[in-house]
Amino acid sequence: MNPAYEQSLIFPGQFEPANHWYEKALNAQIHPLIHFFINLSSERIISRYCHLHPLADKDRLKALLAYQPSYFAWSGSDLLHVTSASGKRQMVVVETNSCPSGQKSMPLVDEAAEQGGYRSLMEKTLKARIVAKRNLPDGELAVLYDKNKMEASGYASVMADVFEEPVHLVHFDGTNKNVRWSGRLLEIENQKGDWIPIRAAFRYVTQQPWAKIPIKTKTYIFNPIIACLAGGRNKMVAAKAYDFFNGEMADSQLKILTPETIWDVSKTEIPLWVNRLGGQAVVKVPYSNAGQGVYTIVNQEELDHFMKQSFFYDRFIVQSLIGNYQWSSTGAAGKFYHVGTVPNLKGHSYAADLRMMIQSTKKGFRPMSMYARRAAKPLVDNLKNGDDSWSILGTNLSLKKEDGSWESDTSRLLLVDRRDFNRLGIGLDDLIDGFIQSVMATVAIDKMAKNLINSKGALKSRLFKSLNDDPALIQEIL
Repeated sequence: MNPAYEQSLIFPGQFEPANHWYEKALNAQIHPLIHFFINLSSERIISRYCHLHPLADKDRLKALLAYQPSYFAWSGSDLLHVTSASGKRQMVVVETNSCPSGQKSMPLVDEAAEQGGYRSLMEKTLKARIVAKRNLPDGELAVLYDKNKMEASGYASVMADVFEEPVHLVHFDGTNKNVRWSGRLLEIENQKGDWIPIRAAFRYVTQQPWAKIPIKTKTYIFNPIIACLAGGRNKMVAAKAYDFFNGEMADSQLKILTPETIWDVSKTEIPLWVNRLGGQAVVKVPYSNAGQGVYTIVNQEELDHFMKQSFFYDRFIVQSLIGNYQWSSTGAAGKFYHVGTVPNLKGHSYAADLRMMIQSTKKGFRPMSMYARRAAKPLVDNLKNGDDSWSILGTNLSLKKEDGSWESDTSRLLLVDRRDFNRLGIGLDDLIDGFIQSVMATVAIDKMAKNLINSKGALKSRLFKSLNDDPALIQEIL
């Protein structure tokens, strides 16, 4: 069967842990500090954060953690642990994802709960939201995915257990002949040739999902496409959502921290902005993910190489580059550089990021799973001619093969277990800081999503175009 049309029906009782975790995570023991953090109450998190940030508005922070999102209920933020020359450490948001990976890399918090975060998301977030939905159509349940079958099938298996009914697991790339939209209702063709209506679907479709799934649907989609367009898969609008949020919260001493970001940049402008940032910058295609469309530029050769390429989209974002102290961008907030991993026996530190996955529950946002990734090559003090900056700074593990399928470079995966976590040099207060940054970024994107949807549940196209005037993207959405 063509893998693009692969589908199966998952029944209750089929969950097998070995199918849904990396082997190194399945056999790992969670680090005691992570176990302690995951089980911290929101009240204790708020108390500790405000103790270390005495000017922060405690009531507004409490409201943020209790916030109930309309659209963006499950997210994963990629965070950099950075510092300044004066030693000021911070957790900085690089991006926030609307279909985040992470469950397969998270050691079990409670060994007796063998379904881990899969169960938590299905039971405490998805089920609660489906139960609260009125006027859902009659139909069955489904999980749609375009990559990461290990986690997608895990969610499908646990969904079947939680809802006590079969779940359709469908590989979906937008061209499937066994999937269709009928009057905005998702239908899936079964093995008998019957078209089965779907009342709710868990979505793990990450590549241009707005070109495959309508914004307004009768089928409940989790997370809905508007969460992607408002920032969960759109770095351009995400940057603006963060900026609007920070303006709204300016008097609270609560702020989303990101690299300095210039948006709506045409290709011809990019050399000017790279020069403005001191010759080092990160250029991003705003709508790509899984490490695709991200270009680190630290010298003229890398800039020239970028400028020779052609791109489908017309707009880019440019961000200050966080590298080693000797070769990081100097932005408006000063120069920040990677804290890096604890040096190994050879004295090498590596750039690394932390994925913080969070979920919305009846009691507010909670941390759910975490993992870290390091770059392929050490974080050197001084770059030499010919050094590839992406190999020193790029942390994403996803690799796209020539046939269009995906695989992961797990050799650079750092678990939050008793062995790997110590290498990150991250403490409890850093985790709390990262969690609050992740919550604020998620709330900012959800508020943007609410502003982009009209009373009839459709996209406010004029407003969206004014925020993201990229003709290629607009055409893709329409």
